[in-house]
Amino acid sequence: MNIVVNEDLKAYIDPLTQDEHDALERSLLAEGCRDALVLWGDILVDGHNRYGICMKHGLPFQTVQNTRFQSIEDVHLWMIDQHLGRRSVSDYQRGVLALRKKELIAKALKEFPAPAPAAEAAPADPAAPPVAMPPPPPKLDTREAIAKAARLSSSQVVMIEKIQKQAAPELVQAVKSGTISINTAAAVASLPAEEQVAAATAGKDELKQAAKRVRESKRKPPQDEAPGGEGGEPVDEVQALRLRVAELTSENEALRRELAQLRGG
Repeated sequence: MNIVVNEDLKAYIDPLTQDEHDALERSLLAEGCRDALVLWGDILVDGHNRYGICMKHGLPFQTVQNTRFQSIEDVHLWMIDQHLGRRSVSDYQRGVLALRKKELIAKALKEFPAPAPAAEAAPADPAAPPVAMPPPPPKLDTREAIAKAARLSSSQVVMIEKIQKQAAPELVQAVKSGTISINTAAAVASLPAEEQVAAATAGKDELKQAAKRVRESKRKPPQDEAPGGEGGEPVDEVQALRLRVAELTSENEALRRELAQLRGG
């Protein structure tokens, strides 16, 4: 049988480390491929690493068809759910998978046929059995629902969305490999692309320093010129507001005094 390896499906699978691949290869050579590869038609759905090793060494393997899939989107969703349930998948990758699942479900719900009116839904032949429509997929339309599916916090989902939208490929690779945390990657993603690349190229310590600089710049209030300050000394925004309040208070008091004099006159 001709087995097709779909590259889009393969993208959902995190590559094994060299040690993990070697261990799997030794196991297959010693014991054979005991678990059947899962197919949908001729498309390989589950068992990509085992399939590659078996083909390399000419090892026999069994296959089993999953007949529940109605479309390639069903296959994608099944693979996402399989990976979301695995402990070896990183927090970042679970977030990416959950966001991808949200997109697939939104697309499926958009394409899901609306129920026909009762008169139209009745079969032409009263003796014909009713056609059971598959239920629509459950919604995944809130950040909280996505976070629950990925076993993450809502704030982590926000950071992962930011990384996906703004991070340079080198920064994405750093967080995917576990070199830096999601929090650090999200902070560095605020920088221009060339600065992200430079930090990622320099390594873990520089990425952490870049993230620290971003956080400090956000905590530091904007600088302004001090009204009437000698030499135009810069003061922070809070001090400028206090000075303005003092000015307005003084003007208020002056107006009150003028009003009192007018009334007394």
